[in-house]
Amino acid sequence: MSDWRDQVESELNALTRRNTVDALWRRDPSAWTAPSPGGTPAGDATGWLDLPGRMAGLADELNGFTDDARDDGFTDVILLGMGGSSLGPLVLGRVFGTAPGYPRLHVLDSTVPGQITAVRDRVDLHRSLFLVSSKSGTTIEPLTLANYFRGTLEEMGIEKPDAQFVALTDPGSSLEKMAVEREFRRVFNTPADVGGRFSVLSRFGLVPAALIGVDLERLSRTAVEMATACGPGVDPRNNPGALLGATLGGLAANGRDKVTILTSPELASFGLWVEQLLAESTGKIGYGLVPVAGEPLYDASAYGDDRNIVYLRLAGDDNGRTDAHADALENAGHPVTRLELDGRYDLGAEFFRWEFAVSVAATSISVYPFDQPDVESAKEFTRKLLASSGNTPQTLPGAMVLAEVVETVTQAKPGDYVAVLGYLPESANTDNAVSELRSAITGRTGTATTSGYGPRYLHSTGQLHKGGPGGVIGLALVAGNEEALAAPRAGADGNQRTGYGFESLFVAQVLGDLEALRAQGRRNTVAVLQPPYADGIRAIAAALSATPY
Repeated sequence: MSDWRDQVESELNALTRRNTVDALWRRDPSAWTAPSPGGTPAGDATGWLDLPGRMAGLADELNGFTDDARDDGFTDVILLGMGGSSLGPLVLGRVFGTAPGYPRLHVLDSTVPGQITAVRDRVDLHRSLFLVSSKSGTTIEPLTLANYFRGTLEEMGIEKPDAQFVALTDPGSSLEKMAVEREFRRVFNTPADVGGRFSVLSRFGLVPAALIGVDLERLSRTAVEMATACGPGVDPRNNPGALLGATLGGLAANGRDKVTILTSPELASFGLWVEQLLAESTGKIGYGLVPVAGEPLYDASAYGDDRNIVYLRLAGDDNGRTDAHADALENAGHPVTRLELDGRYDLGAEFFRWEFAVSVAATSISVYPFDQPDVESAKEFTRKLLASSGNTPQTLPGAMVLAEVVETVTQAKPGDYVAVLGYLPESANTDNAVSELRSAITGRTGTATTSGYGPRYLHSTGQLHKGGPGGVIGLALVAGNEEALAAPRAGADGNQRTGYGFESLFVAQVLGDLEALRAQGRRNTVAVLQPPYADGIRAIAAALSATPY
């Protein structure tokens, strides 16, 4: 294999020959392969190119809305969304935190009962504002969550519960119609020509950002500067987005498809957003960039030759350990790209850089970046399970059999990756246990691992698992002792109800996703855990570590 720098240089030359940068700005569909049947045409999916220039114009509107919410005494904002409508706000919330005097942001993108009750129990629902975020207006998770919380407010005796709800959705959607009929506090329309994973610089990201006190004009300036630097006519070698795109796509085309994201500590959550961008945009027709985020730091010898490392470094952060790790990887011959952020507001620039880069990288591996043809498969299996079960909950498999889990995971060979799929309530203890498990898997098999909480990952890396490279092994970790939590789901008229609660929905999503993986011939195994869930995860890690090579 030639030196990785030569591969990037070759791809930069190819971008110049194809005139890719200018074609992208023209929204020229010939820049990419054709979309899948029913996929959105490029001309209707590239409005994100214009978002940086629109951001500053939204600042007065959104700051005024925020001031009204603060004046009305709201202390917490609960965002109900999935994928593109939730991951950008999650990053903004974790990186910036809450400015003094502003409401706290809670992103709820889970149907696991324990996760829902954890959010419910740490806020004052009387003083909580609910953002219902769905581009299509039909996403089952935020709609079900919205009706659960609306019903809860009614039970608490709140006279006008709908006045605590805000809708963010495309014009004309069923969610917009419902919000108008119910007299939500506000409806914010989002751009129809911007896909969910490219929408963080639209109202999907900016409304929650304004509510926690982020300076939108300052965030806008860095995004505009990056968009200008990536503009038409800029040589790909001097174009930050095209250069990153050539690095991602050129190396993936030569076997380095595991894009390993390193970050400064304060930027750790950025990996959650970039996971979806890379996975859904490129993971299809057997190809894809595999984002590896939140991975423990291993000795350089543990990294295979399928790795491509990108390091987002925030000036002034506690970077000593990550700097040393990036240096060690580079000295070992791995490709390391360093992206320097002078401050947190450079996130605006990074969001645009990565959107541009993945659109460029898609041309290198011949995939269309603006559709997600395999996401629907798991949803369809889930709908069938819910329809067939009626009021009888689906049941999970029996107790975990360690030998079966170990046998499946240890099938991994060089070039494969293991996806840890956690249908569990999030906690620091669970996160730490999953890190130990990922270390054990890589130590045992030498392969990369990814990790995501469900059902969040269904709207993020789920497309990659089903449509991308076939060398994935799914390890589902499922909470087997979750309390039943009623989830009445109203229709657009506010009256229609379904007969299932969150326990049934969450179980159906687990089983539906596993069935979708099997339908694509993907290897997978499931471990049903009892609380404390972290103990069961550590038992799997210990079994993998104890198994001889």
